[in-house]
Amino acid sequence: MAEIHDATLSPTKLELLEAWMGGQRWYAAKGRRPRLRRLAAWRLDDPAGEVGVETLVVADEAGPETVVYQVPLTYRGEPLGSADHALVGTTEHSVLGRRWIYDAPHDPVYAAQLLELVQGRVSARSSSVSDADEPSVSGVPQASWNHEVRVRSSRVLSGEQSNTSVILDGDLPDGHHIPLIVKVFRMLSPGDNPDVVLQGALVDAGSRRVPAVVGAVTGRWAHPTTEGDEVAHGHLAFCQEFLPGVEDAWRVALRAAEEGTDFSGPARDLGEATAEVHRTLADVLGTEPTSREQAEAITAEMRLRFDAAVGAVAELESVRDAVEAVLKEAAESDWPALQRIHGDYHLGQVLHSPDRGWVLLDFEGEPLRPLSERSLPDQWVRDVAGMLRSFDYVGGTLEQVRGSSARAWVTAAQQAFLDGYAARAGADPRRLGALLAAFELDKAMYEVVYEARNRPGWVGIPLGAVRRLTASATTAPPTPSLPSDPSTPGGTP
Repeated sequence: MAEIHDATLSPTKLELLEAWMGGQRWYAAKGRRPRLRRLAAWRLDDPAGEVGVETLVVADEAGPETVVYQVPLTYRGEPLGSADHALVGTTEHSVLGRRWIYDAPHDPVYAAQLLELVQGRVSARSSSVSDADEPSVSGVPQASWNHEVRVRSSRVLSGEQSNTSVILDGDLPDGHHIPLIVKVFRMLSPGDNPDVVLQGALVDAGSRRVPAVVGAVTGRWAHPTTEGDEVAHGHLAFCQEFLPGVEDAWRVALRAAEEGTDFSGPARDLGEATAEVHRTLADVLGTEPTSREQAEAITAEMRLRFDAAVGAVAELESVRDAVEAVLKEAAESDWPALQRIHGDYHLGQVLHSPDRGWVLLDFEGEPLRPLSERSLPDQWVRDVAGMLRSFDYVGGTLEQVRGSSARAWVTAAQQAFLDGYAARAGADPRRLGALLAAFELDKAMYEVVYEARNRPGWVGIPLGAVRRLTASATTAPPTPSLPSDPSTPGGTP
């Protein structure tokens, strides 16, 4: 049990964090020094009694909008040599002497105890009272998970921007080995994280199109609002099965395009997998009709995205009339029902497993949207359009590097994906005509803004898509022979 000392630290924890956080990948306000206020804190006990493990929830008030972060820390009496890169700093503790403070996901003690919490085998502990539980934080094991796992070793996954994921090498009681991944959410917002909700719903429904889910950690904290701090509740961490030795669909597809290999079979399978996930989400979490007001609100947002793209690339002004024609026709169409979807669907969000085929990941939704919006029902056609754009990016990348056309490969992959989706859903997205085109255009406008800001030399890929989509907007798509009503989300085989 951890003893809470009545002590002073020099420098303080917040002073150390203010000097350190600005350089972290997950810190949103690049180039700005944080100004932090503590909102909440809780601890995990080290069974050996050597390492202090504490999670701080802090508000960064340095910018025009306050941002809330979760920052797990470990406190050690000696340096942890394997985590020099994760050292937050050192401080003088008035009782314990010098303490080395680390970004906790890089510390094996934190990783092991976090998994214990997720599985409900330990409780969160108070940061202010010795030997007391912290009732505001709870581990929530997934109902469909029936293994007890102990951590053998851990490592932080590199390259993430907004969260921190830790790969856990675990052992089962029978001696078998099992790898897991636990995602620590860094930026906190009130409400349930859709990644936890959607993957949990899918696995509990028996789906093998997503990794198995171990569980999550939920918590309450004082969240700043314009009217003062209010109690917020949400997810703090999420643990699931890790699939080692697999490739994401982007790499698989790009290699096929580079080699000139027909990708129609895998693309069709991916379409079927996507439709299967959509249907399961609709069955488990429900649907609701799309009102005329909601359709108009979505197309109004698309117009704003187009205006932003014109602001980034002025030549898009020349297709304004054509884009408006597509959006007007889309707004007047019959829209499918709203349901929960992936929300940020592309080839990089899918893994190919030799045993299970395509496996979908990362259901958090579009990262730039507020959590409250990402948790709302949306149009399944948005996911379909996102994947069509991703296939186009494979071809565009090849054309960018080699200078030779990959249009035939892209078209074959896109149509095979749509064939697979239609076969599994019983509703062909191509029947939606202008509505599908509108969502593809919307995604392309998002890409235009991104490329103009980050990779100007690549902006030709989404610009080419805009030209193709607007040029074909007035051409009616072929009518498939499927009898199903496309307004039924997921379809009815």
